[in-house]
Amino acid sequence: MMRAIASAVSAAMVLMMAGCGSADAGSASTAAASSAASTTEDAADAGTADAVSESGSTDSVSKSGTSGGQSGDLIVFAAASMTETLQKCADLYNEQNPDINITFNFDSSGTLKTQIQEGAACDLFISAAQKQMDQMDITAAGDKGQRKKQSQAAAGDKGQDKNPERLDLIDPDTRVNILENKVVLTVPKDNPEDIKSFDDLAQRLKDGGVLMAMGNSDVPVGQYTQKILDYYGLKEDDLASKGEITYGSNVKEVTTQVSEAAVDCGVVYCTDATSAGLDIIDYATPEMCGQVIYPAAVTKNAQNPDAAKDFLSFIQSDACMKIFASVGFSAVK
Repeated sequence: MMRAIASAVSAAMVLMMAGCGSADAGSASTAAASSAASTTEDAADAGTADAVSESGSTDSVSKSGTSGGQSGDLIVFAAASMTETLQKCADLYNEQNPDINITFNFDSSGTLKTQIQEGAACDLFISAAQKQMDQMDITAAGDKGQRKKQSQAAAGDKGQDKNPERLDLIDPDTRVNILENKVVLTVPKDNPEDIKSFDDLAQRLKDGGVLMAMGNSDVPVGQYTQKILDYYGLKEDDLASKGEITYGSNVKEVTTQVSEAAVDCGVVYCTDATSAGLDIIDYATPEMCGQVIYPAAVTKNAQNPDAAKDFLSFIQSDACMKIFASVGFSAVK
């Protein structure tokens, strides 16, 4: 009996030891699997970290293979007369380039030129006249040889020094004439003074009793108006001193004065008159004020020159030209 009990106890102990051995083996196997999984996860994390360090974020990694367009911020300084049309073009552009954040600064070309000269951030400049672009283009300086052919054709006075300050603020290789506008005579609703044409306006200004709105002397539309006054032999200073002229710091301000019937007439661009729903009663001829050409160029200090060049190319597309044409712009001939 005693021997039987002893044998039973011994057998039980053997079984217990075997069970412990199996548990230890299972633990070791589990630890090894856990270690392998941890190693795999570390490797994956390391790969993700490398991707993030190169692209900036995990979002950038996923987008890099799907977005073939431009990205980043794009700052465009443009003549106030392009406000409505250029914003529509930007909407079309963003459909293809959703990662571009376009910021516009619309004002008179003279004001924009001054802001860029004083260090304002700008990637692309679009002027309503050659004058302001020439003043920022080193190739337009008298001691830098021939000016660009496109600028010469529009300005018509090759021999003059168009950049006396020797400013070098735009990339001349990107400079292009993109649009032509027209200078027009517009009146408030129902034309209370029954002004019929530029000829009629000139005579009434000589006789007195008519109030005309025009742009300041540093505003392209104001400069075109000065040429029209010269064409008719009228002295701006004399008219202003007699209270026959009011001024606007950009074309939009002149348009507003006409829209609100604060004046009897105003000289603006065809595009602004059309956008504001004003009546156009006459168009200035090239003999009266020359061609109204809109040049554009990427700036020398552009933070996003690639996007600026891409957008400049885009606004010359057929789709954008249709938008510009809808308010009176035309392609440069």
